[in-house]
Amino acid sequence: MIRIGILGEIGSGKSFVANNFGYPVFNADQEVSKIYKKDKKIYKKLKKKLPKYISKFPINKIELTNAILNNKTNLKKIINIVHQEVRKKMKLFLIKNKNKKIVILDVPLLLENKISNKKDILIFVDSKKSEIEKRIKKRSNFNDKLLKKFKKIQYPSSYKKRKSHFVIKNNFTKKSVKRDIQYILNRIYK
Repeated sequence: MIRIGILGEIGSGKSFVANNFGYPVFNADQEVSKIYKKDKKIYKKLKKKLPKYISKFPINKIELTNAILNNKTNLKKIINIVHQEVRKKMKLFLIKNKNKKIVILDVPLLLENKISNKKDILIFVDSKKSEIEKRIKKRSNFNDKLLKKFKKIQYPSSYKKRKSHFVIKNNFTKKSVKRDIQYILNRIYK
């Protein structure tokens, strides 16, 4: 099985690119949303660590946002609890898809949390800053202060780009992304 890790800035279109490969995708952001909605164990752990902020189940993202914005150590507490569960979900995904030729890992903190391994093929999604900003501001949960906190815990784009085996220039059109993906797949299978 070939594991392809998708890297890039918040809002660069990592999920858009991942979904255009045509192979099974592990989307960490979707898994986190499911955890917040359905996992009472995680709720109890977060409630214990952040009693002033977490009030009810399912976990309310606004309460998490307030916890993060009110105290910089709270983001680390949340990550320590939630990312362990995301890792478990990813392991299950990999086991379930062990017979697939390729799997795609759409995990925002893939390098930062040391989730990737040496054999992974890393692809950096490169998008124009102006396009990223426009897309992020359209999100229903857009919060500039929160965005800055998340960016602080991520490696710089230049580092991620250097670590990558391939770069996809994302102009948010399916045609160009599909062309770049085909090029990469051809190179992988050489």
